[in-house]
Amino acid sequence: MDSRKAIDGKAMGLMVVLCVVWGLQQVVFKAAAPDVTPIMLVALRSGIAAILVWLLMLFRGERISFNDGTWRAGLLVGFLFALEYLLLGEGLRYTTASHSVVFLYTAPIFAGLGLHWKLPAERLHSLQWAGILLAFAGIFIAFFWRSPQGASPSLSKMMFGDFLAVLAAVSWGATTVVIRCSILAKSPVSQTLLYQLIGAFTLLMLAAIGLGQTRFNPTPLAWGSLLFQSVIMSFASLLVWFWLLRHYLASRLGVFSFMTPLFGVTFGAVLLNEPIELSFLVGAILVLAGIVLVSGYGWLKQALFKVST
Repeated sequence: MDSRKAIDGKAMGLMVVLCVVWGLQQVVFKAAAPDVTPIMLVALRSGIAAILVWLLMLFRGERISFNDGTWRAGLLVGFLFALEYLLLGEGLRYTTASHSVVFLYTAPIFAGLGLHWKLPAERLHSLQWAGILLAFAGIFIAFFWRSPQGASPSLSKMMFGDFLAVLAAVSWGATTVVIRCSILAKSPVSQTLLYQLIGAFTLLMLAAIGLGQTRFNPTPLAWGSLLFQSVIMSFASLLVWFWLLRHYLASRLGVFSFMTPLFGVTFGAVLLNEPIELSFLVGAILVLAGIVLVSGYGWLKQALFKVST
């Protein structure tokens, strides 16, 4: 019997805090970019967070083993996690934090498509297919329904950055599919997270060196960004999220994911003075509606059933 419970006030409060933290991620990347490149920042934060997760596992007495058959899947999710942030970091050089957070959080759409193909129990229902169509329509509008100055170099660069953010979402969705469809589905969450963090640190540090993006100017903003990204974003917020998944119904928690792009867009506009174009606003609304339909299908189905009865 599933002992996980429905959302209560405590879970709602924690989810709001988590979505605020996650919504700040791209804004912090963008704000700190003059002092530390996003790729370098993610590499450093992943290394620090990996050490923190390792220490936590030792404290809990959890067995750390790379010889239990998980290493192949672990290498793959580590690569996909690193690829996600490589694409996101590169994309932020060309587009705004507001755009990147909305496009990145289309990941549940791609995860849903992958799981539909791989797992019979994860077959998409008609309402979820409608959500996917809405999300893709939103992406199309945000990309191509632009102002008449469409040929300007700056707009072309922004579209390229947006495209990289969508590819980052595809990589994130693929990571979810690999975890759900491999031996990692039965492995401790901390070990899976450790694979991701070690992979991100190793590959992104190599990428930063290879691309000449190792800049780290030790300003208060750079150190503050590293502290936020490593301790709060990559360590504490993920531990809280996994605790919520153990105690509450995942379908109910998934509905709250739409708040992260909302916070991200708001923070981008308020803290970075990023403009919000009409095409992007319309597209973002459709994308968020699609995310709710796909991620919150179980909750919506139950709510509609209650109304009908």
